[in-house]
Amino acid sequence: MVSPSPSFPTGAQYSISSGGYSAVVCEVGATLRLLQRDGVDLIKGFGAEEPVDQSCRGQQLLPWPNRIRDGRWPWQGETQQLPISEVPRSTAIHGLVRWLPWELVDHGTGHVTQRVLLRPQHGWPATMEALLTHRVEPTGLTVELLVVNPAENDLPFGYGVHPYLTAGEDDVNDLDVTLPASQHLVVDPERLLPIRIEDVPPERDLRQPRRLAGLDLDTAFTGLEPDAGCWTVRISHGSRTTELWADAVFSWLQVFTGGGEIDWGLAVEPMTCRPTRSIPGLT
Repeated sequence: MVSPSPSFPTGAQYSISSGGYSAVVCEVGATLRLLQRDGVDLIKGFGAEEPVDQSCRGQQLLPWPNRIRDGRWPWQGETQQLPISEVPRSTAIHGLVRWLPWELVDHGTGHVTQRVLLRPQHGWPATMEALLTHRVEPTGLTVELLVVNPAENDLPFGYGVHPYLTAGEDDVNDLDVTLPASQHLVVDPERLLPIRIEDVPPERDLRQPRRLAGLDLDTAFTGLEPDAGCWTVRISHGSRTTELWADAVFSWLQVFTGGGEIDWGLAVEPMTCRPTRSIPGLT
């Protein structure tokens, strides 16, 4: 089903369903707006009449996730200057495709594939094509990304996605969380930019199920421990559990509790790279 009304802030709405799972993906940003199982929310989504706000709910983060210090990065011997999209911290945050309309390539009952072509622009002097497929099956939702570089020169990029998971809680502090990370990124508290990587301290160690209970996180974790090539995050509340899994190529994971000021669920953001001073390397 397609709801193509141009009056929606996020453009056309593509509905998919299979095996009790249903989702809605938007034209703008290929944003995952809704994900349910048997009518029960698995993410904190938003209405078709609403825009994506500063929470970045369900957005695709490309050609980099998280922050680049002062928006500057070197490429082919020149310093590129990206627009500062997070003004208070003077960073370029979450890439360049969040607000672009993604072209519809294919839409079936259980899948939707979209395409975006990122052209050279201020601070990004290259062309990049991305194909993104959301697919629901009886086992859940999978998201697959293919990035194409049409030029002969190497082109660095990173990717992340920004869902807010829910297990039916009224407050994220009531969630029990398990994530397989042994290290985290220590950041400058004012700008949230990297200082060093350290072992996860006991108070932030979530490798065994733990109640969040006031644990304030806006933290990039790494040292993720894959099982059969994937790692899994589990959140539970009472009898309900929601899981997010990612291929081991996603070597970083940002977790955001919202600082107690918002009720967007728990942001669990797989990333192929960490916040960085500059794009090359993207380690």
